[in-house]
Amino acid sequence: MANQGFDEVLESMVARDPRYHCDAYHFLREGLDYTQQSISKQEEGQVRHVSGQELLGGLRAYALEQYGPMAFFVLGEWGIHRCEDFGELVFNMVEVQLLAKTAEDRREDFAGGYDFKEAFCKPFQPVAVKPSSLHPGRSNTPARGKSKRGHTPKSESSDKN
Repeated sequence: MANQGFDEVLESMVARDPRYHCDAYHFLREGLDYTQQSISKQEEGQVRHVSGQELLGGLRAYALEQYGPMAFFVLGEWGIHRCEDFGELVFNMVEVQLLAKTAEDRREDFAGGYDFKEAFCKPFQPVAVKPSSLHPGRSNTPARGKSKRGHTPKSESSDKN
């Protein structure tokens, strides 16, 4: 493994496990760096091991920052459809020594993290507005006996000829 470059190792991993595109592994590596930097800022510059749940949160934030409303679709194109896929990517990389793990790290750490549609689509959906909140203090229905344009219908007019 020491003689092979990162991309060569990735190509052999993809050949062995074709569920995920090479870009998924690059994203994971960049997302891990992003997560470690975020944690380091919060913990006064200390770099430490990242748990599966922390990594899931960091990967979500990184995907939203990088791809915005397209994050759900980009990840899907790479074969990533649920949090468990992130765990598979991590442990595929651990197996070829591209990542390290502790004795406590398990694939199950990535199970049930978050729903992908909720995590990657909902932040970009418009907020539903109730009709009554469009014009507070004012009814949104036309006044009785008047049309929407303010004209009184002929049947109710008082023409006395």
